[in-house]
Amino acid sequence: MSDSGADSPPAVRGGHLYVVATPIGNLGDLSSRALATLGGVDVIACEDTRTTGAMLSRLGIRRELVAYHEHNEREAAEQLADAIASGRSVAVVSDAGTPGLSDPGFRLVRACRRRALPVVPIPGPCAITAALSAAGLPTNAWLFLGFLPPKSAARISALTRYRDFEFTVALYESCHRIERFSGEIVEVLGPDRCICIAKEITKLHETFFVGPAGEVRDRLARANLKGEFVVLIAPAGFTL
Repeated sequence: MSDSGADSPPAVRGGHLYVVATPIGNLGDLSSRALATLGGVDVIACEDTRTTGAMLSRLGIRRELVAYHEHNEREAAEQLADAIASGRSVAVVSDAGTPGLSDPGFRLVRACRRRALPVVPIPGPCAITAALSAAGLPTNAWLFLGFLPPKSAARISALTRYRDFEFTVALYESCHRIERFSGEIVEVLGPDRCICIAKEITKLHETFFVGPAGEVRDRLARANLKGEFVVLIAPAGFTL
Protein backbone atom coordinates (compact mmCIF):
# COMPACT_ATOMS: atom_id res chain seq x y z
CA MET A 1 0.00 0.00 0.00
CA SER A 2 1.33 3.41 -0.90
CA ASP A 3 0.11 6.87 0.00
CA SER A 4 1.55 10.11 -1.26
CA GLY A 5 -0.09 11.98 1.58
CA ALA A 6 -2.11 14.13 -0.82
CA ASP A 7 -5.38 12.86 0.61
CA SER A 8 -4.29 12.92 4.25
CA PRO A 9 -6.56 14.85 6.63
CA PRO A 10 -5.25 17.74 8.75
CA ALA A 11 -3.06 16.65 11.67
CA VAL A 12 -5.62 17.73 14.25
CA ARG A 13 -9.29 18.66 14.19
CA GLY A 14 -11.40 20.04 17.02
CA GLY A 15 -13.96 17.69 18.54
CA HIS A 16 -11.86 14.60 17.83
CA LEU A 17 -10.15 11.97 20.02
CA TYR A 18 -6.74 10.82 18.83
CA VAL A 19 -5.45 7.46 20.10
CA VAL A 20 -1.70 7.96 19.83
CA ALA A 21 0.88 5.17 20.05
CA THR A 22 4.12 6.30 21.69
CA PRO A 23 7.55 4.63 21.82
CA ILE A 24 8.04 1.56 23.98
CA GLY A 25 11.67 2.48 24.49
CA ASN A 26 13.35 4.11 21.52
CA LEU A 27 12.13 7.69 21.02
CA GLY A 28 13.06 7.40 17.35
CA ASP A 29 10.04 5.14 16.86
CA LEU A 30 7.62 8.05 17.31
CA SER A 31 6.06 8.71 13.90
CA SER A 32 5.98 12.16 12.33
CA ARG A 33 2.18 11.94 12.37
CA ALA A 34 2.13 11.18 16.09
CA LEU A 35 4.53 14.07 16.68
CA ALA A 36 2.29 16.46 14.75
CA THR A 37 -0.78 15.23 16.60
CA LEU A 38 0.74 15.60 20.06
CA GLY A 39 1.95 19.06 19.14
CA GLY A 40 -1.44 20.14 17.82
CA VAL A 41 -4.10 18.88 20.21
CA ASP A 42 -5.59 20.96 23.00
CA VAL A 43 -5.24 18.27 25.69
CA ILE A 44 -3.15 15.12 26.17
CA ALA A 45 -4.63 12.48 28.47
CA CYS A 46 -1.89 10.29 29.90
CA GLU A 47 -1.23 7.59 32.50
CA ASP A 48 1.50 9.51 34.29
CA THR A 49 1.92 13.23 33.66
CA ARG A 50 5.57 13.00 34.74
CA THR A 51 6.42 10.26 32.24
CA THR A 52 4.59 11.87 29.35
CA GLY A 53 5.77 15.33 30.38
CA ALA A 54 9.39 14.19 30.21
CA MET A 55 8.86 12.74 26.73
CA LEU A 56 7.14 15.90 25.49
CA SER A 57 9.91 18.04 26.95
CA ARG A 58 12.49 16.11 24.94
CA LEU A 59 10.34 16.72 21.85
CA GLY A 60 9.94 20.42 22.57
CA ILE A 61 6.15 20.12 23.02
CA ARG A 62 4.15 21.90 25.71
CA ARG A 63 0.47 20.97 26.05
CA GLU A 64 -2.13 20.66 28.78
CA LEU A 65 -1.77 17.24 30.43
CA VAL A 66 -4.62 15.42 32.17
CA ALA A 67 -4.07 12.32 34.30
CA TYR A 68 -5.99 9.36 32.88
CA HIS A 69 -5.15 6.02 34.50
CA GLU A 70 -6.72 2.87 35.90
CA HIS A 71 -7.70 4.55 39.18
CA ASN A 72 -9.69 7.44 37.65
CA GLU A 73 -10.47 6.05 34.19
CA ARG A 74 -14.26 5.82 34.53
CA GLU A 75 -14.76 9.39 35.72
CA ALA A 76 -12.02 10.92 33.57
CA ALA A 77 -13.35 9.23 30.42
CA GLU A 78 -16.65 11.07 30.70
CA GLN A 79 -14.97 14.38 31.49
CA LEU A 80 -12.67 14.07 28.49
CA ALA A 81 -15.59 13.07 26.27
CA ASP A 82 -17.38 16.21 27.46
CA ALA A 83 -14.36 18.26 26.39
CA ILE A 84 -14.33 16.61 22.97
CA ALA A 85 -18.08 17.18 22.57
CA SER A 86 -17.48 20.87 23.30
CA GLY A 87 -15.05 21.07 20.39
CA ARG A 88 -11.67 20.45 21.99
CA SER A 89 -9.15 18.04 20.50
CA VAL A 90 -7.79 15.35 22.83
CA ALA A 91 -4.97 12.84 22.42
CA VAL A 92 -4.81 9.80 24.69
CA VAL A 93 -1.45 8.13 25.28
CA SER A 94 -0.14 5.44 27.60
CA ASP A 95 3.27 5.44 29.27
CA ALA A 96 4.51 3.36 26.34
CA GLY A 97 2.97 1.69 23.31
CA THR A 98 -0.61 1.73 22.08
CA PRO A 99 -3.37 2.90 24.44
CA GLY A 100 -6.13 0.41 25.17
CA LEU A 101 -3.91 -2.71 24.93
CA SER A 102 -3.44 -3.63 28.58
CA ASP A 103 -3.26 0.13 29.20
CA PRO A 104 -5.94 2.77 29.81
CA GLY A 105 -7.83 3.94 26.73
CA PHE A 106 -10.75 1.59 26.21
CA ARG A 107 -13.25 3.48 28.37
CA LEU A 108 -12.50 6.83 26.76
CA VAL A 109 -12.86 5.38 23.28
CA ARG A 110 -16.13 3.71 24.30
CA ALA A 111 -17.44 6.96 25.79
CA CYS A 112 -16.72 8.74 22.50
CA ARG A 113 -18.29 5.98 20.41
CA ARG A 114 -21.44 6.10 22.55
CA ARG A 115 -21.74 9.81 21.76
CA ALA A 116 -20.82 9.39 18.09
CA LEU A 117 -17.68 11.49 18.58
CA PRO A 118 -14.88 10.92 16.04
CA VAL A 119 -12.03 8.65 17.16
CA VAL A 120 -8.83 8.63 15.09
CA PRO A 121 -6.06 6.01 15.56
CA ILE A 122 -2.48 7.19 15.20
CA PRO A 123 -0.77 3.78 14.94
CA GLY A 124 2.74 3.01 16.02
CA PRO A 125 4.76 1.02 18.56
CA CYS A 126 3.23 -2.00 20.31
CA ALA A 127 5.29 -4.49 22.32
CA ILE A 128 3.12 -7.46 21.36
CA THR A 129 3.33 -6.94 17.60
CA ALA A 130 7.03 -6.10 17.85
CA ALA A 131 7.70 -9.37 19.67
CA LEU A 132 5.59 -11.39 17.23
CA SER A 133 7.38 -9.87 14.24
CA ALA A 134 10.84 -10.88 15.48
CA ALA A 135 10.30 -14.13 17.41
CA GLY A 136 9.96 -16.64 14.58
CA LEU A 137 6.83 -18.23 16.08
CA PRO A 138 3.63 -18.65 14.02
CA THR A 139 1.77 -15.39 13.40
CA ASN A 140 -1.02 -16.50 11.06
CA ALA A 141 -3.29 -16.18 14.11
CA TRP A 142 -2.65 -15.49 17.77
CA LEU A 143 -4.41 -14.87 21.08
CA PHE A 144 -3.46 -11.98 23.37
CA LEU A 145 -4.11 -12.59 27.09
CA GLY A 146 -2.71 -9.34 28.50
CA PHE A 147 -1.33 -9.84 32.02
CA LEU A 148 -2.18 -13.10 33.75
CA PRO A 149 -3.23 -13.00 37.43
CA PRO A 150 -0.34 -12.61 39.90
CA LYS A 151 -1.02 -15.81 41.83
CA SER A 152 0.78 -18.93 40.65
CA ALA A 153 -2.32 -21.15 40.79
CA ALA A 154 -4.22 -18.80 38.46
CA ARG A 155 -1.35 -18.67 35.98
CA ILE A 156 -1.05 -22.47 35.96
CA SER A 157 -4.80 -22.69 35.38
CA ALA A 158 -4.52 -20.34 32.38
CA LEU A 159 -1.63 -22.33 30.91
CA THR A 160 -3.60 -25.53 31.35
CA ARG A 161 -6.64 -23.99 29.64
CA TYR A 162 -4.63 -23.02 26.57
CA ARG A 163 -2.24 -25.99 26.53
CA ASP A 164 -3.71 -27.36 23.29
CA PHE A 165 -4.62 -24.02 21.70
CA GLU A 166 -3.88 -24.21 17.97
CA PHE A 167 -2.35 -20.75 17.63
CA THR A 168 0.36 -18.71 19.34
CA VAL A 169 -0.54 -17.30 22.76
CA ALA A 170 0.86 -13.86 23.62
CA LEU A 171 0.95 -12.09 26.97
CA TYR A 172 2.79 -9.61 29.15
CA GLU A 173 4.59 -10.52 32.37
CA SER A 174 6.21 -8.58 35.19
CA CYS A 175 9.94 -8.67 35.87
CA HIS A 176 9.04 -9.79 39.40
CA ARG A 177 7.32 -12.96 38.16
CA ILE A 178 8.97 -13.78 34.84
CA GLU A 179 11.45 -16.34 36.22
CA ARG A 180 8.78 -18.16 38.18
CA PHE A 181 6.41 -18.02 35.22
CA SER A 182 9.00 -19.59 32.93
CA GLY A 183 9.18 -22.49 35.36
CA GLU A 184 5.40 -22.80 35.34
CA ILE A 185 5.44 -23.00 31.54
CA VAL A 186 7.88 -25.91 31.74
CA GLU A 187 5.77 -27.55 34.46
CA VAL A 188 2.49 -27.34 32.53
CA LEU A 189 3.52 -27.40 28.86
CA GLY A 190 6.74 -29.37 29.10
CA PRO A 191 10.41 -28.46 28.50
CA ASP A 192 10.16 -28.88 24.73
CA ARG A 193 7.35 -26.38 24.06
CA CYS A 194 8.72 -23.62 21.84
CA ILE A 195 8.44 -20.19 23.44
CA CYS A 196 9.84 -16.69 23.14
CA ILE A 197 10.43 -14.33 26.04
CA ALA A 198 11.33 -10.87 24.78
CA LYS A 199 12.91 -8.38 27.15
CA GLU A 200 13.17 -4.58 26.83
CA ILE A 201 12.12 -4.43 23.17
CA THR A 202 13.68 -1.45 21.31
CA LYS A 203 15.79 -0.53 24.37
CA LEU A 204 19.52 -0.82 24.99
CA HIS A 205 19.28 -4.28 26.60
CA GLU A 206 16.76 -5.78 24.18
CA THR A 207 17.01 -9.58 24.33
CA PHE A 208 15.01 -12.39 22.73
CA PHE A 209 15.10 -15.75 24.52
CA VAL A 210 13.71 -18.19 21.93
CA GLY A 211 13.64 -21.98 21.91
CA PRO A 212 12.46 -24.92 23.99
CA ALA A 213 10.88 -23.77 27.26
CA GLY A 214 13.37 -25.66 29.41
CA GLU A 215 16.32 -23.97 27.72
CA VAL A 216 14.69 -20.54 27.90
CA ARG A 217 14.02 -21.02 31.62
CA ASP A 218 17.66 -21.89 32.22
CA ARG A 219 18.88 -18.87 30.23
CA LEU A 220 16.58 -16.58 32.19
CA ALA A 221 17.98 -17.90 35.46
CA ARG A 222 21.39 -16.49 34.42
CA ALA A 223 20.10 -13.19 33.03
CA ASN A 224 19.42 -9.74 34.39
CA LEU A 225 15.66 -9.69 34.77
CA LYS A 226 15.05 -5.97 35.07
CA GLY A 227 12.70 -4.56 32.47
CA GLU A 228 9.50 -5.29 30.56
CA PHE A 229 8.69 -8.74 29.18
CA VAL A 230 6.54 -10.19 26.41
CA VAL A 231 5.89 -13.95 26.42
CA LEU A 232 4.91 -15.91 23.31
CA ILE A 233 3.94 -19.58 23.45
CA ALA A 234 3.87 -21.54 20.20
CA PRO A 235 1.28 -24.26 19.50
CA ALA A 236 2.19 -27.76 20.61
CA GLY A 237 4.41 -29.54 18.10
CA PHE A 238 5.89 -26.39 16.59
CA THR A 239 9.67 -26.26 16.26
CA LEU A 240 11.98 -23.58 14.92
